[in-house]
Amino acid sequence: MADQKQDAKTLSPEILLHIAKTLNVPLHSLVATIGLLDEGGTVPFIARYRKEATGALDEVQIRDIEDRLGYFRDLVSRRETILASIAEQGKLTDELKARIEKTLDKSELEDLYLPYRPKRRTKATIAREKGLEPLADYLWAQTATGTPLLEFAQTFINPEKEVATINDALEGARHIVAETISETAELRKAARQLLFDEGVIVSRKASESDGKKKDEQGKFKMYYDYREPVKTIPSHRMLAIRRGEAESILYFLIELDPARATGLLRAGIHKAEGDWTPQLDLAIEDCWSRLLSASIQGEIRLELKKRSDLDAIGVFRDNLANLLLAAPAGPISVLGLDPGLRTGCKVAVVDETGKFLAHDVIYPHTGQTAKATQTLAHLVKQHDVRAIAIGNGTASRETDSFVRDFLAEHKLTDIFKVMVSESGASVYSASDVARQEFPDLDLTVRGAISIARRLQDPLSELVKVDPKSIGVGQYQHDVDQRQLQQSLEAVIETCVNKVGVDLNTSSWTLLRYVAGITERTALNIVAYRDANGRFTSRAQIKQVPGIGPKSFEQAAGFLRIRGGEQPLDSTAVHPESYAVVNQLAETVGASIAEIILNPSLLDKVDKSKLQAGSFTLNDILAELRRPGRDPRDKFVAPAFHEGVKELTDVVPDMILEGVVTNVTKFGAFVDIGVHQDGLVHISELSNRFIKEPSEAVKAGQIVKVKVLSVDTVSKRIALSMKALMTPAQGGQRPQPQGARPPQPGQQRPGQPSRPQQKPQPKAPPPQSMEDKLAALSTRWKVR
Repeated sequence: MADQKQDAKTLSPEILLHIAKTLNVPLHSLVATIGLLDEGGTVPFIARYRKEATGALDEVQIRDIEDRLGYFRDLVSRRETILASIAEQGKLTDELKARIEKTLDKSELEDLYLPYRPKRRTKATIAREKGLEPLADYLWAQTATGTPLLEFAQTFINPEKEVATINDALEGARHIVAETISETAELRKAARQLLFDEGVIVSRKASESDGKKKDEQGKFKMYYDYREPVKTIPSHRMLAIRRGEAESILYFLIELDPARATGLLRAGIHKAEGDWTPQLDLAIEDCWSRLLSASIQGEIRLELKKRSDLDAIGVFRDNLANLLLAAPAGPISVLGLDPGLRTGCKVAVVDETGKFLAHDVIYPHTGQTAKATQTLAHLVKQHDVRAIAIGNGTASRETDSFVRDFLAEHKLTDIFKVMVSESGASVYSASDVARQEFPDLDLTVRGAISIARRLQDPLSELVKVDPKSIGVGQYQHDVDQRQLQQSLEAVIETCVNKVGVDLNTSSWTLLRYVAGITERTALNIVAYRDANGRFTSRAQIKQVPGIGPKSFEQAAGFLRIRGGEQPLDSTAVHPESYAVVNQLAETVGASIAEIILNPSLLDKVDKSKLQAGSFTLNDILAELRRPGRDPRDKFVAPAFHEGVKELTDVVPDMILEGVVTNVTKFGAFVDIGVHQDGLVHISELSNRFIKEPSEAVKAGQIVKVKVLSVDTVSKRIALSMKALMTPAQGGQRPQPQGARPPQPGQQRPGQPSRPQQKPQPKAPPPQSMEDKLAALSTRWKVR
């Protein structure tokens, strides 16, 4: 490197090549992506609309680049600080500078700086003050000088400096050598790797004396005397042990045979045999037991924490993404029920856009069934309710039975009922967002509204809730909270922009996750909309305070306007590509509106005549073939067993249907409708080998399970999916016996019809192009 200080924003070619190789991306794509990020580009925008520049890198790759970029810019900044510090001490040699500039690892960088870092007064410091450094240098050099060691050591005896004997001199010299060993970067790196490769995590039960907390429920019983290699311990067990330690129930350490560590150090230190050899061996043993072991253990503990955090955050991230992208029931009127026994069931009705219409309270479980039925019938008829969403909390199965009987009694076969997860609904109800939306409504009513809206569109409603309150994390409170929050925000951003957002119906809580839009500008958009009415074009958003050219560029492609002035505003085609679409329309001799309504016209397109990159052009054609498409699956409701409502109703060998509520590293939890999720251990998820549970299931998925065991005392249910699978053949994924997953539009036997399943009367042919576009716009509505 040149002598001048390197700007942390400008990474060296060596670092760029290292990142490209590590992430397996082309160098030109890496450089282009870094440039776009530095210009203020958002990850969703770059991934979707800058494929020509990046070589079609996806969001995961771009976020990895963003992460590595931050890491190495921090490293460069720290490196310059270290170089300046060592130079100020007058100890920066050309060789040391070259080593510092060459390292691409933060741990190695700190190892190189360790001998020069300001430190407290140590045994080695005291020995140097006594003038024993030349004796330590003799031991370290391992070169015969013609003077025997004991004779040389005799010259350092100085009672005034508290060096009364030869042994005192040798001991002080060994302290200096021990510190030198502990501060030698290569030896630290080798010892760290040895501890990671051969170390064993050992956890034991802490003494219950001195006010230590007791493990009354036996949550940590398996870790009272537990051993597992550092190298292979999975994140969930490491986090469990750490939580047990934090609660003073466990303590853990990392064991390594001291002979393996000292042997490694000897191999790296010994150069020649002599009278110094026994003293070096004593210094090595002292270094390991007094300095290096504890220091390296601390580093490995921190590394295990980081590794476990990353795994746990990854599980949380994947679960959240699957929940956010769960199939929406769509724009239908819904009656939401927040179940309760003594306090009654709170009822709220929303229209097809999610607008709150009415609320009430019914008491079907306290002897007022007739009145509850009458109230429900009135609300269903008055507001043309098409679905009933029931929260899955207390009294949910009793309420589900009541609603089933109600639908059967009134022969409402065109209305379906669904159990909806209410995790986080109470948090939303008491939040500032809920108070802002419904300032005059009670908390319980807000909860019923949220339950109804979650059925219509899980994404639009769940973005209002702190992800940590949704209940799909793994030891979420034990991981790095800042890193967790950043990761979850990124997931929400990805999901929102993947689906797209209706500019005229979306709440500010959804709009704030659109690429290029902040919370302030989202509020400004809603305020502008309230004051001026519907947006009629994407370009109109430029009039909103806070939306400049860069914000518009980033956001426009993810915003949708239905029935506006420009047909393309209802698609994912970016305004910067409208000219390309106009050119395309000319080549096929049709208007844009005609192409949207009749995508078969695109078969006549001659791509060679269009001025656009291949990635961009292919995306435009794909979008025009399915304009405004929703990437989420079709909605299908689970069918809980009617005779299983409480934990006591569950018995071994039962075959039940349920919903995956949480996927962890050790298995998946499934809601089978008894207020207590059952666990399908990873070994029971599939009859083929899977490394991760996420290979077999995802949060929100409907599955069939067999009950293996039930423990009513500890409230644990063991389930199996493997027991219902036929043996896999030819590498194919095994299928459950006796049934197959419903296909889109397929009705489950014995279940009420659903909006997507019942036959719809054919609409009369549209009379005009405007009518056709208006009909098309009703396919896609997001609040």
